[in-house]
Amino acid sequence: MGEAVDVGRVEARDVEALAERLVEFVKVPWGVAALDGTISEPAWRMKPSWYLVATDDRMIPPDAQRAMSTRAGATVVETKGSHTVYVSQPRAVASLIEKAAKGSLIAGR
Repeated sequence: MGEAVDVGRVEARDVEALAERLVEFVKVPWGVAALDGTISEPAWRMKPSWYLVATDDRMIPPDAQRAMSTRAGATVVETKGSHTVYVSQPRAVASLIEKAAKGSLIAGR
């Protein structure tokens, strides 16, 4: 028989690794000059977008999240979770990422 595995510990490490990778992915370098930039066509008008509303978020109120996602024409999914929903609800986040990836492939983008 194989070695016993503490599934909870493995899952916790997976969540931590996902969180670290996500934080690195969303970091975008910018400088003060970016504040003077002009946007001719916002990406959210041309590309499909998805938004995960964290219904227990105390940093960005869920109603504000809904308004922003509606304005962007995003496909919206809601889940219970805090501002760091990717840590508390990794499966919901992963599921939305999978839907977004499939949707982008289907749309040819």
